[in-house]
Amino acid sequence: MLDFLPAPLKGTLAALLILINTLILFPVLMLVALIKLILPVTTVRKLCTIALNNIAYIWIGFNNRFLDLLHHIEWDVRGAENLSREHWYFVTCNHQSWADIPAIQYVLNSRIPLLKFFLKKELIWVPLLGVAWWALDFPFMHRHTKEQIARRPELKGKDIAATQAACEKFRYTPVTIFNFMEGTRLTPAKHRSQKSPYKHLLKPRAGGTAFVLGAMGEMLHTMLDVSIVYPNGRSGFWDFLCGRTRRIIIDIRVREIPERFLSMDYEGSRETRVDFQSWISEVWAEKDARIEALKAPVPEPDEEVGRVSEA
Repeated sequence: MLDFLPAPLKGTLAALLILINTLILFPVLMLVALIKLILPVTTVRKLCTIALNNIAYIWIGFNNRFLDLLHHIEWDVRGAENLSREHWYFVTCNHQSWADIPAIQYVLNSRIPLLKFFLKKELIWVPLLGVAWWALDFPFMHRHTKEQIARRPELKGKDIAATQAACEKFRYTPVTIFNFMEGTRLTPAKHRSQKSPYKHLLKPRAGGTAFVLGAMGEMLHTMLDVSIVYPNGRSGFWDFLCGRTRRIIIDIRVREIPERFLSMDYEGSRETRVDFQSWISEVWAEKDARIEALKAPVPEPDEEVGRVSEA
């Protein structure tokens, strides 16, 4: 335990160790991805997918051990007991800081299939990361704007069809799709600008979630509704690396997604949109109340009770 080190030194060491971990495992990831690319045999590709996911598990696992070595964080995790790597999940979480992602990875790594994000197709050209995302089968979205569809009506439904084709591989290997439903990090300014009806959350963006379920509804039946609370105040990613985050509460609620929202036609049916948005609003209201309860200070034990217990 190196928690006694100065915070900036801990942050620098954490970043350096993560970089070394990445440089060691990245070539291995690329080698397996190359085998998967040049041998278009279903069995080989499935084995390569499993190997690639395990490399990612190892990468996250080492990063977690580095955090344990450098920091002393009190993890209060609730609801993670009955999760499985053999199940398909859709995960959403409130978003306060870029520290949210490593915190979620710390808690969920190896408990569920590897977290994957829907990405814009243009991001595949990002140096190194684009290739890694492709190798790990991160789904790249094919989206057409309303203006494009208005000019060319034949494009309607093409985005869902293309994304469904890209996600077809997930039918054989369990996957977890992750999405910050707020779409951006919570700040007081954004909260005021939105006139959010929630105390601790921004308004959820139902459209992105509807797109995921429209593309993968046949596989995604279970939502993990994750709420993160930093009792001592939220901190940025650098503060997290420096060990200034001392306690993190992660509450996980398992929700079955109503069958009517699986593979739904969100854009094509106003009734479906209203129904889905109403359900998401109910989920968000419950989440806001839960975060309020999690933020409530723990009462100090009564001194008299303490003396009786000691006796």
